[in-house]
Amino acid sequence: QVQLVESGGRLVQAGGSLRLSCAASGRTFSTYGMAWFRQAPGKEREFVVALIWNGGGTYYADAVKGRFTISGDNAKNTVFLQMNSLKPEDTAVYYCAARTSAGLLYRPTTYGYWGQGTQVTVSS
Repeated sequence: QVQLVESGGRLVQAGGSLRLSCAASGRTFSTYGMAWFRQAPGKEREFVVALIWNGGGTYYADAVKGRFTISGDNAKNTVFLQMNSLKPEDTAVYYCAARTSAGLLYRPTTYGYWGQGTQVTVSS
């Protein structure tokens, strides 16, 4: 089992920045990497970014490319999401997820463990 706990979400004005954190515990060595997803009210859960452990690279959704940056330390079991130039359309609950299969990165089913989510609200 892997436990994930997100933090850092809050209300911020458009153009501002936030840094989300995800702390992992448990059998983290069993994961391929980590990702962030988000879900706005009335919408499906949406892929934001993925980080593959051991130099596997990072992969961003077009909507956040150039504004968001994922970083992480497998040894410290922590992943961060730096979000800059925030827009009202970035408003959502942001979820940290641990990848447990070799499936497609943007599919939620590729991830076997999820955090409880942290709310990010961007005001215009």
